[in-house]
Amino acid sequence: MNIELGYINQKVTQNAAAYIQNTNAAYLSSLEKIAEDIKANREKRPIVLLSGPSGSGKTTSALMIEKMLDEQGVETHTLSLDNYFSPLTDHEKELFHAGKLDLESPKRVDSEFLTEQLTKIYNCEPVKLPTYDFRESTRVFDGKVLHRKPGVLVILEVIHSLNPDIIDFPDENTAKIYVSVRTRITQDGRELHPSKIRLMRRLVRDLLFRKRSFADTLMMYGSVEEGENKYIMPYKYRSTYDVDTFMAYEICAYQPFLIEAFREMAEDPLVRDMLDFLERTAALLKEQITPDSLVCEFIGNGQFNS
Repeated sequence: MNIELGYINQKVTQNAAAYIQNTNAAYLSSLEKIAEDIKANREKRPIVLLSGPSGSGKTTSALMIEKMLDEQGVETHTLSLDNYFSPLTDHEKELFHAGKLDLESPKRVDSEFLTEQLTKIYNCEPVKLPTYDFRESTRVFDGKVLHRKPGVLVILEVIHSLNPDIIDFPDENTAKIYVSVRTRITQDGRELHPSKIRLMRRLVRDLLFRKRSFADTLMMYGSVEEGENKYIMPYKYRSTYDVDTFMAYEICAYQPFLIEAFREMAEDPLVRDMLDFLERTAALLKEQITPDSLVCEFIGNGQFNS
């Protein structure tokens, strides 16, 4: 799907609040249909695996679906893949600090432990939930226990969840959701590829919440894209549901965060491509983005927090 930048600018300029509200409502409506189907099949498929590349909006989408199901009387829990990373060895820690550890590799996930916990959850056995300490690169247990009852759903937000080598679990007992940006923004015969929109998301998020500079995030872009093409994209065909997480106004929300820095980095071809669009984009202030927006996962002030 394509959308003209001129059309976005027109809508934002005429009535930004209405455009944001309508866009948010349309996205929630697309998730509501999925939630209804998941609810109808919850006895057979109580495990929901949600996957997608970096910057695709996995966390917010999972929490939105959880909220919808909870409001319909279906108890739902969301777990994050982050807590199922394998603890780093001393050698891997050295590689990480040297910037040489492949952070996109499925090998970062403790597949055996994850599958063991999923099996127990499915069988309604109590499991002690892990938390991953990123500062120490270790797994810790803080007393949280999940004891699923029949009819209760568990959503696992896992970047590699469609890869059968990572989760050895029967397909017939899982619902699989693949989320990513699919829509292209066009102007003057040119297209802004969805991967660049996801990159904008990561640039803003990394700066605001991970204390990572634009230069550092851009430096990682090539390896992140390579990892996605190698480890994630080949398995998206296995999804039960496909979701386009593109929010039509989102480039306007990222513009104030990116435009000045991009102008200073315009010699970089990657930056130049995005800057050409941002220079022609009507800006939206952070305060104009309502808390129910998926965009808040990247700029903050959202109502969906894990």
